[in-house]
Amino acid sequence: MRFAVALFVALVAIRASAHDFWIEPSTFHPAVGDRVTVALRVGQKLAGDPLPNIPPLIDRFVIRGSNAERPVVGRAGADPAGIAFIAEGGLHWIGYQSNPYPVALEGPKFEDYLRDEGLERIIDARKKNGQSAAPGRERFYRCAKALLETPGAAAFDAPLGFTLELVPRKNPYAMKTAGKLPLALTFRGKPIANVLVVAMNKEDPANAVRARTDAKGRVTLPLAHAGFWLIKAVHMEAAPADAGVDWESWWASITFELPK
Repeated sequence: MRFAVALFVALVAIRASAHDFWIEPSTFHPAVGDRVTVALRVGQKLAGDPLPNIPPLIDRFVIRGSNAERPVVGRAGADPAGIAFIAEGGLHWIGYQSNPYPVALEGPKFEDYLRDEGLERIIDARKKNGQSAAPGRERFYRCAKALLETPGAAAFDAPLGFTLELVPRKNPYAMKTAGKLPLALTFRGKPIANVLVVAMNKEDPANAVRARTDAKGRVTLPLAHAGFWLIKAVHMEAAPADAGVDWESWWASITFELPK
């Protein structure tokens, strides 16, 4: 019963809140042998509410360094949602990919959300079909990652194989405090073009940096200073005819912290 209540509360929060989703580990710079708690956050401009560990919503919840991938363990209903053990030196990805969440929004709110996320082509498709005022019914998937830095070998660019995935093309931690970060965006393992990618810093989220991927799914974003960074992208497609919704969307994000 307690778990069912937690699930219900979490789903209500997901539907009522803003769209951004990210991972906040207890530290981005653990030592070998540390245990890192892994918080899941949903909100806007890096002000987020907790999403607890809800097993039916989890597709994958993992940590990967240079060796084998391991599960992030967690207790149902817990916040932080998981605990990851740092078994080796080097860079580590913590990744969370969800099962679908259903959501429905009134037509004007849905159109506003599409515009905010750079999904004008969906606005155009709805207009073409005479659906601009119709409610937006979708199911969406989270594909979030956090990059941890532990002294040691620096392999980091192997993708986790998420449906929509942002992968830095150079180590962000090699930038030290600021610089231009090249990234690649893939959908089902292939480069995807013309998707809006947004980077925001926790200390100044209003001044976000935005650019669209090129024909090779690549984009370069200038990160102006140190601190906690969230980079995100959204891709949407028409849902299958038997899905019970009109649209499917995938929300990719990565977080990391450049030392000050």
